[in-house]
This record gives sequence, structure tokens and C-alpha cells, in this order.
Amino acid sequence: MRSKYIVSLSGNDIFSGGGLHADLATYTVNGLHGFVAVTCLTAMTDLGFEVFPTEEAVFEKQLTSLQEVDFAAIKLGLLPNVAIAKQALHFVRSHAGVPTVLDPVLICKETHDVEVTNLRDELLAFFPYVTIVTPNLAEAELLIQRKIQTVTEMKEAARILHELGAQHVVIKGGSRLDQTRAIDVYYNGSDYHVLESQLLDKNNTGAGCTFASSIASQLALGASVFEAVTVSKDFVYGAIRASDEYGVVQYEN
Repeated sequence: MRSKYIVSLSGNDIFSGGGLHADLATYTVNGLHGFVAVTCLTAMTDLGFEVFPTEEAVFEKQLTSLQEVDFAAIKLGLLPNVAIAKQALHFVRSHAGVPTVLDPVLICKETHDVEVTNLRDELLAFFPYVTIVTPNLAEAELLIQRKIQTVTEMKEAARILHELGAQHVVIKGGSRLDQTRAIDVYYNGSDYHVLESQLLDKNNTGAGCTFASSIASQLALGASVFEAVTVSKDFVYGAIRASDEYGVVQYEN
């Protein structure tokens, strides 16, 4: 029997719109018991939105504490440095067979963070061990090292990411290709699916985290990967529609 336990390796959003807050809210809505190993803390300071990685020894103790829990799915969010990424990869590899979603957070709010951007190679190392990767358009560009400006180029990017080891890929186009439609591309190595929804003029902070954690939730509940993606796109649409000043709201779906 599949357990109701699901875990996120993700960061704290000080304003609670995204990160582990979005993950736990999504798990609760789906009737799952959510666990978190915290990868970093954040704060808004005079320098802007700052990320403070969890100490390596502390993160290791978190993962060791969770090692024996029978997880039905794993979701990976912001991994702020190489040390944390390596520890997270070891955790994933030690849970072979558990559905795993990698949200490859290389860009926060699509502004470059040098240390996170330099994690490209570390994140690529996860690809053979995860079920699906969910980059946004800017993250996909960094991963494949080329610009993406059309749906055709999104499909090509998904194909490249699959060749790099990802079993399933969904690239989130957001509003960058069309100002009226949110366009995503899913690829499983043989079939492409273009998923569209109306673009809402609402606060979408936390939408990417919610999308990935919703996919993980659906996989934990036994859905196929494509079904998990389509259900999650609808779920995120509702969460954006219900958003407040700090981000998306999952529990009013």
C-alpha cells in the first residue's frame, strides 16, 4: 500500500508565498502528510532578497532523520549551493524507485544569482535519478545554454533535456511567449503535449513551487506522469486566481 508521506527538500520563503510553504500547503490540500528538509532561509534586506544556505552538517542531520520514512514521493526545490545539492542527490539515490520531481531553481524571479546559476552541472547530475524536471523558460535556457523564443524551440529544449537524462520534462513558458496564454510543453521521450491556460493578471509568486509539489502529490497518489502534469496545471491556475499580495493560495482551489 502506498504511503501518505511526501517530502520536500526546499527553502524557506520569508513571505510564505513559495518554497516550503507552498509545498506543505499543496500536500495538505491533497490529503498527504508533508515533511521538509530545509535547504535555506531567506530575508529581505538592504541588499535585496537574500538566500542563507543551511549549514552542511545541519542539512545532513535533517536528511538522516528522514532516511527511514516510507515516502511516496520526493520534491526538490531550491538547492542553494553545491554542498547542499550533493547531499540532496545522495538522498534521492538512496530512495531509488520513489517518484521524484526536480524543480531546477536556477533563477529567482528571473534575476541572476551567481552561485545558484553555477549549479547547472550539479542539477544536471540529478536527471537520471528523477521522474520529471520542471524548469521555467529562463531555467531551461540556462540548462541547455541557448535562447528559447517559440513553442518549437520549447519542444527542442525539452528534447535536449530528455537527452541529458530526464525521463519526463515540462517546460513552463509563463507569459514570455504569449501575453494572453500560459503555455507549457511536456515531453516524455516520444510524445509532445502543448498545455495552455488563460494568463491571469494576478500575483503568481509560488506558482512554480506549487506546480512541482502538485505533480509530486499526484505521483504519490498513483497518477501517471502526464496526468499529474495536467491536473497540476489546472491546480496552479486556481491557486493563482485565488492569490493574495504574498503569493498563490492553494487551499481555495
